[in-house]
Amino acid sequence: MTRTLVIGGTGPTGIHLVRGLQARGHEVVILHRGTHERPETPIDIEHIHADPYDMESLAEAMGDRTWDLTVVMYGRLRRIAEFMVGRTDRFVSVGGVPAIRGWMNPWLFTPEGLPVPVSEEAPVVMAPEEDEKGFRVARTEEFVFANHPTAAHFRYPYAYGPLQVVPREWSIVRRILDGRRQIIVADDGLTLHHHGFTENLAHAVLSGIDNPEAAAGLAFNCGDDEVLTVRQVIEIIASELNAELEIVSMPFELALPARPLLAQPSPTHRVLDTSLLKTRLGYRDVVPAREAVARTARWLVENPIAAGAPEEFVLTDPFDYVAEDQLIATWNAAIGSMAPVEFAVTPGVGLAYSGPGGRPRSQATFEN
Repeated sequence: MTRTLVIGGTGPTGIHLVRGLQARGHEVVILHRGTHERPETPIDIEHIHADPYDMESLAEAMGDRTWDLTVVMYGRLRRIAEFMVGRTDRFVSVGGVPAIRGWMNPWLFTPEGLPVPVSEEAPVVMAPEEDEKGFRVARTEEFVFANHPTAAHFRYPYAYGPLQVVPREWSIVRRILDGRRQIIVADDGLTLHHHGFTENLAHAVLSGIDNPEAAAGLAFNCGDDEVLTVRQVIEIIASELNAELEIVSMPFELALPARPLLAQPSPTHRVLDTSLLKTRLGYRDVVPAREAVARTARWLVENPIAAGAPEEFVLTDPFDYVAEDQLIATWNAAIGSMAPVEFAVTPGVGLAYSGPGGRPRSQATFEN
């Protein structure tokens, strides 16, 4: 039986990871501070209570125990990686996509915007002035592999699902629960921003654990197989909750209430190439993105977030409906005041387009 230590393990993805390890026959021990005991955590596993951000606390709690596998999902990853040298046969860690150059700073590129999609071969942040957090995340990745050359490292994007502390979907769900019938988006809500459902992200890590030789020495981008636009997320949630929600599109510069859904001060795309995860580790979503968004919305209805709770603070969504109504009214008045413009020749979408409204067929019938 594989003796496995999970540092963390009680968070939104950690619970699914621990369950998956148990299902695979691992003898699982979780190390965490003990401040977030979850009823979803299997009851028949050992808990070590220590602070993974305090190396003295960690060392005291660990003693001289050793492990076949260590999975680090929480804490000071650099120091933990160093500490676990000689204490574990295999090392698996979870980090974040801000390591990728431009993920948090699309203005590093001209024209503005992160290349789409970005693979693991893309440059990482090499200077703190480009992105302070991304620089630290990238250095941590390097430190992991310097201490554990055969480690497998998994880059998480924003996670969503039950228990998530940054619940993007709450910006939509709360408006529906509050009786709102309009929601403001930037640039028709067409921004693509890669997310990962909690069960899918845990499955990505488990895929690496299941394939140790294929995963060894590599960092993997993680995220749902399908990348949804902001508009699609809104429409899926509204449909799941049987709500009528008019999407009011404005230019990004005006659409201030849309920024919590964009999660960046730019409407540019952030899309990961996850083909390495699929080809080397055989990953596929356990829950398709559209179903995962619907499940998350339903869970939030059943477990609503209190107004002003920490999750809303992290979202930075003020839910200021008075200001939103004023903005919508001003925008509609501006659009309504525009004089009609007549074109001598109506612009088209190109003769190569053959979909609805495109070039008509040249023959009335098709013959094999």
